[in-house]
Amino acid sequence: MKQLLTLTLLFATTILIAQDETTTPEKKFTFEGSVDAYYQTYLTASDDSGQSFGTAFAGQTGFALGMGNIIASYESGKVGAVLDLVTGPRGAGATFSNDIVDGIVNQAYAYWNVSEKTTLTMGRFNTFLGYEVIAPAANFNYSTSYLFSHGPFSHVGLKADFALSDDFSLMLAVMNPWDTNDTSFTGEYSFGAQLGYSGQFLNFYYDSGNNGGLGFEVDYTGGFDVSEDLFLGINAAYNDNDGSGFYGAAIYPQFATSDDFSIGLRGEYFGYHDKDIDDLPSVFAATLTGSYTVDSNLIIKPEIRLDSWSNNDAAYFDADGEDASSLSAFTLAAIYRF
Repeated sequence: MKQLLTLTLLFATTILIAQDETTTPEKKFTFEGSVDAYYQTYLTASDDSGQSFGTAFAGQTGFALGMGNIIASYESGKVGAVLDLVTGPRGAGATFSNDIVDGIVNQAYAYWNVSEKTTLTMGRFNTFLGYEVIAPAANFNYSTSYLFSHGPFSHVGLKADFALSDDFSLMLAVMNPWDTNDTSFTGEYSFGAQLGYSGQFLNFYYDSGNNGGLGFEVDYTGGFDVSEDLFLGINAAYNDNDGSGFYGAAIYPQFATSDDFSIGLRGEYFGYHDKDIDDLPSVFAATLTGSYTVDSNLIIKPEIRLDSWSNNDAAYFDADGEDASSLSAFTLAAIYRF
C-alpha cells in the first residue's frame, strides 16, 4: 500500500511538472541598437553657408553626430513589449525634440499575438508609410529622401496585423492625428491601412484633423530582385491636405559587388501641388552611395548627392553666396550596429 501511494504521488508530480513545462510561456529578452556619425562638405557651396538640402537629418557640415539608438524587446508567450530610445541630432529630429520624455522615446509599444495570423499592437510605433526609416543602419543611403522627410515619422495608436496567406498581409490602424506623437487634445483621429503582397505594399492614410483640413496619402513601397546581385527598390506617394500637398517617386537600384561592398543610387523626383497656385517648384535629387561592411557590425558609407530644383532659383546659395537652384555634397558616414 505504501509503495502504491509513493508511485501514485510520483506519477502525479510528473504530470504536474510536464503540465507546468507546457503551460509556462518562454521568456525572451533582446537588446540591439546602433551609433552613427558623419563628415559632410558641400561641393558647390561654402560649408559655412548655413544651408542644407531640406530633407531630414544629416544637415550639418564638418564632423557631426547622427544618433545613438537602443532597442530593448521582451517577449513572454504571446505577448511582448518594445522600448526604442534615441539620442543625438538625428534622434531629436525624429522625435521633434520635445515630445514624450524630451525626445528620447522613438518607439514604445506592447503587442499581443492573438493567433498565428493576427497581432495587435498599441503604443507609439514608426510609420508604415514610405521606403526609408529613421535608423540609418536600416537604410542603404545615409541621407534621406524628400518623400521620407515629408511623411510622418511615427504614430501613436492601435494597429492590427493580419497574415491572410503566405503572400498576402493586411494592416489596419486607428491613431492620433499626423505627427501627434504624444497626446491628442483635438478629439480627432487618423486611420491607416496597408495591403501587402510578396514584399510589395500599398499604404493608405486618412486624417480628418491634419492641419485643420481633410488629409490623405496613398503610398506604394516595394522592390524586386532583378538578379542575384541587383535589387531595385521603388517608392511613390501622393499626399493631399484640403487641396494642397506633395507627390513624388523614387527608385533605389542597389548592386552588390561582393559580400562586403555594395553600391546604390537613389533617384527621386518630388514636387508640391496646390489648387490655388500654379507651377509650384519640384526637385530632382540623385544620391550615389557606397556601403562597405567591416566585420558584420561597422558600415562605412561614402555618398555623393546632387539636388536640383525647377522654378526655384533661390533654393540654395552657391560658393559666392549667390542664389542657386542646385546643391551638391560629399558625405562619409560610419554606422556601428550591435
